[in-house]
Amino acid sequence: MAGIDGRVPDGATEITTGQVNRVWYIGGREPYVLKHYSDPARAANEAAALALLTHHRAPGPRLLDADVKGQPAWTAQSAVQAQPVPADQFLDDLAGPLAAVHAIGGTHFGRLAGATRHPTWRAYLHDRLNLYTTTAPDLATVAAALRRDLDRVNLDIEPRLLHHDLQPGHLVRTTGGLRFLLDWELAAFGDPISDRARLAVRLRLPSPQALPAHRVTPADRQRLDLYWCLHLLADAALATDPAVRAHALSSLLAHPDRAL
Repeated sequence: MAGIDGRVPDGATEITTGQVNRVWYIGGREPYVLKHYSDPARAANEAAALALLTHHRAPGPRLLDADVKGQPAWTAQSAVQAQPVPADQFLDDLAGPLAAVHAIGGTHFGRLAGATRHPTWRAYLHDRLNLYTTTAPDLATVAAALRRDLDRVNLDIEPRLLHHDLQPGHLVRTTGGLRFLLDWELAAFGDPISDRARLAVRLRLPSPQALPAHRVTPADRQRLDLYWCLHLLADAALATDPAVRAHALSSLLAHPDRAL
């Protein structure tokens, strides 16, 4: 859109909700949301995700412009005039938008941009485990157990678009009833069941099986349990909020039988 250059114009309203980025709402005839990133790789990934969503007319903001190599890196997204879906309606309202997202295929596994692309989903997950143990060596024993589990599970998966940061607040509903998913920094191509496991972690459920039932095979349930542990390990190793790290670690230690 003409006139967007990544700078914050006069009259912009800051609407930052995250811990590491800054976000502004810019009004006018064609309102938009401007986002500045502390991590250029996340900017590149969100820009790629928004471009893909725009191409497929999927339930997310449209990418208007971006500079992922700028200082700071930034994206400009269409402003979605909507409110967060209430917690008691979140899971029901999520089903339709998430199905539309998971219908979008990819050509590799892992982040869309700004990171290594992997030929298999298993290779991507091993790469994540390497990151977690490098960041938190004290969790190496837990990671080793999950690595063994990972190598025993059938992961013959076609890459599908994942939001990979599902949580209340990221799903909004317009006055007309349309649902949109926001915040695509962590989007990846992989197994849709991983999104379900991530949601269980974000909702702090005692088990991913506590989510409303859906049709899954025993193999699906194995993967769901494994991904739940992997997402808990990610929080225990990488979360910036000490309370999130502590909860993730306690959940892992409280359920050693979650290993397959």
